[in-house]
Amino acid sequence: MLIRNKLMLRFTLVVLAIQVSFSAFIYYFNASTRAQRFEHRLGTSATLATRLLVRPGKLETGQLGSLRRRDLVTLPNEQISIYGPDGGLRYSSADDIDQTLNQAHLPALRPGQQVAFATAGRREAVGMGYDHEGEQYTIFVSAEDQVGWARLHQLGLLLLVGNVGALALSILAGWYFAGAALAPVARISRQAGRISASSLGRRLSEGNGRDELAQLARVFNEMLAGLEQAFEAQKSFLAHASHELRTPLTTLTGTLETALAYDNNLPAARESLAHSLDAARHLQSLTASLLALAKADGTLPAFKPVRLDECLNQALDFARAKYPGRELRLAFGTLPEAFEGDVFMMPGNAELLTTALLNLLDNAAKYSVGPVLAEVGYDGPATLRVRITDVGPGLSPEELSHIYEPLYRAAGAVGRPGYGLGLPLTQRIVQRHGGRLKLTSAVGEGTTATVWLPALPV
Repeated sequence: MLIRNKLMLRFTLVVLAIQVSFSAFIYYFNASTRAQRFEHRLGTSATLATRLLVRPGKLETGQLGSLRRRDLVTLPNEQISIYGPDGGLRYSSADDIDQTLNQAHLPALRPGQQVAFATAGRREAVGMGYDHEGEQYTIFVSAEDQVGWARLHQLGLLLLVGNVGALALSILAGWYFAGAALAPVARISRQAGRISASSLGRRLSEGNGRDELAQLARVFNEMLAGLEQAFEAQKSFLAHASHELRTPLTTLTGTLETALAYDNNLPAARESLAHSLDAARHLQSLTASLLALAKADGTLPAFKPVRLDECLNQALDFARAKYPGRELRLAFGTLPEAFEGDVFMMPGNAELLTTALLNLLDNAAKYSVGPVLAEVGYDGPATLRVRITDVGPGLSPEELSHIYEPLYRAAGAVGRPGYGLGLPLTQRIVQRHGGRLKLTSAVGEGTTATVWLPALPV
């Protein structure tokens, strides 16, 4: 079911429930008022009969004087019955009155008491006890409230017609207001339908900027901005990757074609094979780096507790083996004041963490003209910090803004080995471990890479 139909249905049901409840209250109040009013009229008629018949003693003498039995009847189909102290019927306004219910209530009535009860059909009755000169008389008066029931019937009909009309109006109002409320959603849907991979620069209208729909549009716009950035990064990555892969493939293909066409002796063939092997190794290294980057973006195995200082020590061993002439130092920073068990423990993947730290050390050792300092310590009770500092040529602010883009290489990296994948890979590994990587640099002063990672409680 469409949301518009759901809103209209719920609005209609709520309005209908309110209408029916209010109508039932009005009908019940009027019915109760009618019953009380008519009971009062019956009681007044009973009092009048008492004053005219019992007080003057006409019932005792059996002489009504100028009164006739029908003279006391003032209500529609009114019936009056009076019982004497001995329980016998002393007076009735008609001979055909059914005295069964009157006689059933007779024992319960005492002087000064009044009871109301219903008889056959819509006839209502009142019984009243009366004391006259020490003798108890009981008066019963019954009648039909034709006017009251007619008015109550008219009220019920009016409420029914009014509810039906109000229901029709509430359906129309629900349809209108649901459409008006969902109009911004329809507009957002139309705008979102016009956005495709080739038009990610479009944004949704945020309306008044304050309500929930504006918040929804804002979230969509932020998502679109992220998608646009991801698409641009992917396009840039594919462009650089195709360029980087094309170079060794072209070299390898050209060398093999030249060797096949012109190498007629073993020394020339060996030289061509050597060039081909270098190109294949270059291609293999680049492919391995791209696969490592894809692995960092994929599903990782479950993290286990690892020691970050051991990962850093292993990365330092690899870096010293690769750059035997470069001095790489290890220092320990701030440690917790009081701890039990091992320090530098964190949840993670030891292989990926070692790869990330090795990439940072490799960059530092590759460009530094002096010693490289690696420091591991705590930056708070729940945060580990690794800082790697070199004294290389440094990076400009413009280069720092692109340093995390895959296959991007700064101006100082021209002519040096590498593919521009180390820092992007390191950043993604750190982020997958819930950490953060930050590079600070100044041209001519060197670069500092700082990594913050969540630590296990010590």
